[in-house]
Amino acid sequence: MLYIIGLGLNRDGISKFGLVAAKKCKKIYLENYTVDFPYTKHQLEEVIGKKIVDANREFVENLEILEKADKCDVALLVYGSPLTATTHITLLQEAKKSGIRTKIIYNASIFDAIAETGLQLYKFGKIASMPAWKKNYEPTSFMKIVQENQSSKAHSLVLIDIGLEFLDALNQLEKAAKEYKIKLNKLVLCQVLGTSNRKISYKTIEEFKEFSGVRKPYCLIIPSKLHFLEKEFLEELN
Repeated sequence: MLYIIGLGLNRDGISKFGLVAAKKCKKIYLENYTVDFPYTKHQLEEVIGKKIVDANREFVENLEILEKADKCDVALLVYGSPLTATTHITLLQEAKKSGIRTKIIYNASIFDAIAETGLQLYKFGKIASMPAWKKNYEPTSFMKIVQENQSSKAHSLVLIDIGLEFLDALNQLEKAAKEYKIKLNKLVLCQVLGTSNRKISYKTIEEFKEFSGVRKPYCLIIPSKLHFLEKEFLEELN
């Protein structure tokens, strides 16, 4: 049997249901390629009380984990909520085809936690993901989503690629916005939401350029038209 278990947002975030399931599994894998964890694998092993094996993108996408789950109970631990990545949906589809039983154990995710910014969740549009740029590869299509959201007065949550430093992300955001002729006013920066070190800031992009020591994982929100209550809440953060 394959368990896909959401870990929530902090080292103690795994639910009692998820903890019981993980403890009875012979193999426990940690999906480690989509987010910068705010804690170490060793700290998570202390919480669960069992050894955890890193699962990279190739291991998960090649469905090797299903070969293990066909023989014994296996858990795949996922930061936040378990089904936010399309790879995990594919796992469920392939498991069904192979006659392998599955169990999904849900948890809190960044999509819940951004409500702490004071922005109303129903006013968010499509989610944009900013990839890390490389030499001769600078994709800006994520800003197309922001453009579409702004056309309907919706806020934009921009998820940041694993390993991308904050100032580099700002630089990419600025270049992409210029290409799509989007004016960036004040942005919302969310750091390690769901942990005791969480921090939310509301500033201009120029003010953010003076920031240092931004904790991972972090995300950016590009607000659209603000309700007066949203504006009041954000202004009180500074």
